[in-house]
Amino acid sequence: MIRKYIPDALTLMNAFCGSVATVFAFQGRYPLAAGFIVLAAVFDFFDGFAARLLHAGSEIGKELDSLSDLISFGMAPSAMVYSFLQLHLQESVLGAEHWTWLSFAVFIMVAASALRLARFNLDPRQTSDFIGLPTPANAIFWAFGILGFQQDNRVDPLWILAGVLVFSWLLNCALPMFSLKFKHFHWKGNELRYLFLAGILPILGLLGLRGLAICILWYIILCTIAWRYRSRHSLS
Repeated sequence: MIRKYIPDALTLMNAFCGSVATVFAFQGRYPLAAGFIVLAAVFDFFDGFAARLLHAGSEIGKELDSLSDLISFGMAPSAMVYSFLQLHLQESVLGAEHWTWLSFAVFIMVAASALRLARFNLDPRQTSDFIGLPTPANAIFWAFGILGFQQDNRVDPLWILAGVLVFSWLLNCALPMFSLKFKHFHWKGNELRYLFLAGILPILGLLGLRGLAICILWYIILCTIAWRYRSRHSLS
C-alpha cells in the first residue's frame, strides 16, 4: 500500500531540504539556508505525525529520521556558522590564516548532533519529552542567529565558537526539556508550553523571524528554571 511509504517520503524530504540548506550555507545565502532548515523541520514534524496517523511506523523509518536530522539539524546549521565566519569575520585578531583552521571547530556541533541522535534512539525516557536540547531547536537557533549576526559586525568570532561549544554540550546534557506536542489543551500539564508560547509572541512581534534564535534561548531558560524548581521540591 502506498500509504505506508508516505512517512518515509516525508523523512527523505527532510534530508533533501537539509542538503539544499547546506549548499546555500556554503554559498553565503543565509536566508535561503535558514528557510530550508525550517522546511526540513516541518517535514520532520509531519513524518512522525503521518506515521502515527497511518499506522505506518517502521524501524527503517526511525533510522532514516536520525540520518536526515543529522544533515538538516547538524550539518546545515554548522555549515552556516562556518561560512559566516569565513566570509565575514576573517578580520580577527588571530589573523585570517589561523582563523581558517580554528573555524573548523564549528563542526564539533555535527559530532555532538550525531551523538545526541544516537542516544535519543536508545533512550526510553525520551518518548514524550527530551533530555538535552533537541537538534531542530539547536539548528533554528544557529540558522536565525546567523541572520541576526549579519547585522552586527561587532560580533567576536571567538564568542561564536564558544557558543558552538556550549550548544554542543546542551545537545547531550542531562537537562530535561519539554516537547511542544500537546496531548490535551488544559493548563495543568501544559504550563511550560503555554508560558513558552506566551513568551515567543512578543519576541516574534518585535523582531520577526530573526527572533526565533531568542525564542530558543527562552526555551532553554524555561527548561532550566523548571528543572531547578523540581529539583528543590524533590529534596524538600
